[in-house]
Amino acid sequence: METDKIDMAENIFKMVKDLGPDVKLDLINKIKESLKDSDKTDDSWKNLFGAWKSEESAEEIIEGIRANRYTKRDIEDL
Repeated sequence: METDKIDMAENIFKMVKDLGPDVKLDLINKIKESLKDSDKTDDSWKNLFGAWKSEESAEEIIEGIRANRYTKRDIEDL
């Protein structure tokens, strides 16, 4: 373990060691449950991929994009 993690574990143990057995068991259960929750994989990123679904055809979508383009270019004289 890294030194920082060991120091943190020692500091937490110093705070917990004088607690009663029931409180210690409750803390153990909470830590155990938090580890179970972290085992679940987050696959929400998979929802970012897939086919585009639209009533419009590809040509209509492209036409709409081109029609709504707006550029404010000021060409300076050289």
